[in-house]
Amino acid sequence: MTAAVLQRLAAMMPPGRFLERPEQLAAYESDGLTAFRVRPSAVVIPETAEEVIALVRFCHAEKLPFVARGSGTSLSGGSLPVEGGIVVALNRLNRILRLDPAQRLAVVEPGVVNLDVTATAMVHGLHYAPDPSSQSICTVGGNVAFNSGGAHCLKYGMTANHVLGIKAVLATGEVVEWGGPSRETVGPDWCGLFTGNEGLFGIALEITLQLLPRAECYHTVLAGYRTLEQAGDAVSAVIASGLLPGAIEIMDALALEAAVAAVHAEYPPGCEAVLIVELEGPREVVAADRERLDQIIAASQPVEARPARDAEERMAIWKGRKSAFSAVGRLSPDFIVQDGVVPRRRLGEALRRIGDLARKSGLRVANVFHAGDGNLHPLILFNGRVPGELQQAEALAGEILKMCVEMGGSITGEHGVGMEKRDYLPAMFSPDEIDCMRRLRAAFDPLGIANPGKMFPSAEAPSLQHHGLHPLEKAGVISRE
Repeated sequence: MTAAVLQRLAAMMPPGRFLERPEQLAAYESDGLTAFRVRPSAVVIPETAEEVIALVRFCHAEKLPFVARGSGTSLSGGSLPVEGGIVVALNRLNRILRLDPAQRLAVVEPGVVNLDVTATAMVHGLHYAPDPSSQSICTVGGNVAFNSGGAHCLKYGMTANHVLGIKAVLATGEVVEWGGPSRETVGPDWCGLFTGNEGLFGIALEITLQLLPRAECYHTVLAGYRTLEQAGDAVSAVIASGLLPGAIEIMDALALEAAVAAVHAEYPPGCEAVLIVELEGPREVVAADRERLDQIIAASQPVEARPARDAEERMAIWKGRKSAFSAVGRLSPDFIVQDGVVPRRRLGEALRRIGDLARKSGLRVANVFHAGDGNLHPLILFNGRVPGELQQAEALAGEILKMCVEMGGSITGEHGVGMEKRDYLPAMFSPDEIDCMRRLRAAFDPLGIANPGKMFPSAEAPSLQHHGLHPLEKAGVISRE
């Protein structure tokens, strides 16, 4: 970026909302994946949708790379800055623009914190279902970009299942509006396409979210097992029974050690794994399902099975699980979190193989995962100050991803590809499939300036300038008038 371009960009923002000094930029050098660091040329902090649109149009005119960022909780390097580009920090677009309890929806700006949606909706007996572990700080815009899930995605699905409408500015500067207050729409599912784009299409300005009634009743069971395989078998038994719990989670001994040290969580001692199963819904339904669940858990021969006696005990169980990622920092100065997916029926096998790979590498691995949908979260512990350990950890992470693909799973369940997994994309997709993805990205961003360098393993998406009419114009989604 030239000094002249930087000066014109600075002139667009009021004092205090354009950052360029090294000490100001340091906080934006990385996201939750701290192994990667890049210092941006500048950080701009818009406060309105109009300012975001003006910034994107400026970037398009100057062919200036930009990265949209919320709270920076991405664990795949998805909001890592681009050298020579800028960061558009969206935290001040944090208004809940509308909450309609009758229609059970909320219209929010991208900087609204996930948990704040539920906190605002609770007075009406409603909640927002997607609940990533970082929900107390992550933003809805980031959730949309990476199609976040959470502990309760087994029953309620991912972010894409709860987005009704999106207003966004594409990387071309064009403003689009898709969906609305109802799921009764005609034509392509543009909201579904945009959700999970990892910031490669543009920036969401307003998101219409579906709200759900809060469950009348909960039944949360904590069960400890001698082996991870036993816990995995218990998950298979619960799913095979036809029950649909709100959540099924597993933590291994190392993750338990971290959670106990961090938040004094009380888990059955001497266990290699803990299983958390939560039923929720109408009181009568939960009462019936509880009997079946208790029988299944008893038959799985746990060391101890402990139902939460009240809301306080339930929250304590979940506090330990939700704190697991950050708590592991007590055991190791650095760690890498993976989020590959395997078929549920192969959970036990996957965990055995992760253990074998960890022993072979000489590194410790703590396992925390959404067992209900086979979404693994192995946390690979290493010390970045020890020469070669980061490379060892990355190599182990790669072996785990390859294992997931071999088992018929995926390289990512909810964290996205970002920087971290882009070299593993060809392990899952053919060259033709990746080329199709590139062309789709280019339909929204012909210049390749929105979050460049992410997801794809090599060069950026080809320009569509020689391909005739813009595909989105052809579909009648946008207009250049």
